[in-house]
Amino acid sequence: MPVAIITGASKGLGRALAAALAGRGWDLVLDARSAAGLRAAAGQLLGPGRVVAVPGDVTDPGHRRELASAARELGGLDLLVNNASALGAEPLVRLADLPLTGLAEALETNVVAPLALTQVLLPLLRAFGGAVLNVSSDAAVEAYGTWGGYGASKAALDQLSAVLAVEEPGLRVWSVDPGDMRTDLYARAVPDDPDEADRPAPESVVPALLRLLDERPDSGRYTAAALLAVRR
Repeated sequence: MPVAIITGASKGLGRALAAALAGRGWDLVLDARSAAGLRAAAGQLLGPGRVVAVPGDVTDPGHRRELASAARELGGLDLLVNNASALGAEPLVRLADLPLTGLAEALETNVVAPLALTQVLLPLLRAFGGAVLNVSSDAAVEAYGTWGGYGASKAALDQLSAVLAVEEPGLRVWSVDPGDMRTDLYARAVPDDPDEADRPAPESVVPALLRLLDERPDSGRYTAAALLAVRR
């Protein structure tokens, strides 16, 4: 059975991808800060594979070691999905009002933690010719008002992904912009958005991610919209 670690797996895109991989028979190590939410999500997964719920914060070095240990106990690691994210301010605010502590939190969660977790897991990923999937955002490449801190962190994650791909040619390193989704993260970012209910569910993005796993294209930055357009 292939093995994946998915951070931020108690809800949204992380949970949707976990459900799809479980259905394909993957063994999963799932992370989220909420122990109750993570265990509830893990308990609803259907599939023949093993599921290990490891609650904790990806910014904690001890927690990152726990995730690595869980993957080793399952036999290795084929996929790391860095999906856990922090906004930096809830709701989002203009850069003039962005608390620097909030910016630091976004950078720590969205940039430093994914790199740190990848570093811990590189021996396993190298041994299995694995893949790293970093969840990015269109805010990394577009200038949206109030999304400056979050977007800057995702732009930094994109650059780390690109450099990691050059330095680790034996791996696949994908940075994926999932596009608009109806998630808890977005609701906290823009709680008064009148169009929130019309946004696509995270499950609609999963086929794009599965295409990456099935076809293993070159490392690079991808958008879910482009992957889905080619699939149709």
